[in-house]
Amino acid sequence: MSYSKRTDQVSGHLNYPKGMLAGQVAIITGSGQGIGAETARLFANEGAKVVVSDVDGKKADEVASNINSSGGSAISVAGDMLDANYIDTLVKKAAEFGNGKIHIIVNNAGFTWDGVIHKMTDKQWDTIIALHGTAPFKLARAAAPYFRVKDGEPRNIINISSTSGVNGNAGQVNYALAKAGVTGLTKAIAKEWGPQFGVRANTIAFGHILTRLTGAKEAGAFVTTPDGTKVALGIPQAQKDARGDGGVHPDIPLRRAGTATEAASAILAVASPLFSYVDGQTIMVTGGRNM
Repeated sequence: MSYSKRTDQVSGHLNYPKGMLAGQVAIITGSGQGIGAETARLFANEGAKVVVSDVDGKKADEVASNINSSGGSAISVAGDMLDANYIDTLVKKAAEFGNGKIHIIVNNAGFTWDGVIHKMTDKQWDTIIALHGTAPFKLARAAAPYFRVKDGEPRNIINISSTSGVNGNAGQVNYALAKAGVTGLTKAIAKEWGPQFGVRANTIAFGHILTRLTGAKEAGAFVTTPDGTKVALGIPQAQKDARGDGGVHPDIPLRRAGTATEAASAILAVASPLFSYVDGQTIMVTGGRNM
């Protein structure tokens, strides 16, 4: 594997002829669609060997197939992040794919299961806390032997959060707590694995990004929990219309929602050598909202 870089003597800029992530093995959870799928594509374009992880096996296979047909390198390892056995399998197959090495984890998998505090069920609470809080911890713990190494190669863990975790959000007390906890998890990893092993860990907190979680609930997007419960995703169209903003988003300085590609580009930036001295931070990607 080559992690070499060269300096353009004319411009002084660093160039990465084989890509900024050349030779690095990256696990991206929830990468069968949306932000995760775009992240997988961008990582592969920068030379990473991508492990596509998603509960939807068909979608995961499609993402991996598209990457491979475009000249990149990817495998699909489908499964449920709430299944501890799956997490062990994911790490094992990623390490095999990487000839014994894993360099990047992007903890992106998740969904929302909203409800006001006085009506939220234990099942809603426990599922979201487990998916957004416990699962990223278990994945990092399972992958520890591949991160607590001294081989001179970069290691990155990027945990995806939300403005709900930074500022709170009505109707999302479970999600808000879980995403706030992601910040603490990230900082603990940075402080434990940074000094001896050079592992960088950062959080990215997204604002309004155009995904199935922010689309109209009437579009019919849903996820199915392990016990077969269907959880509807999105925001009711009536609630969206009640804002009366015509989709301009006056609370966002850029006056628009972000795209999945823009969100994925932020993840790539944090994983790249361009952010080599950024560690333990929560990076807000919101179009300026809540600043």
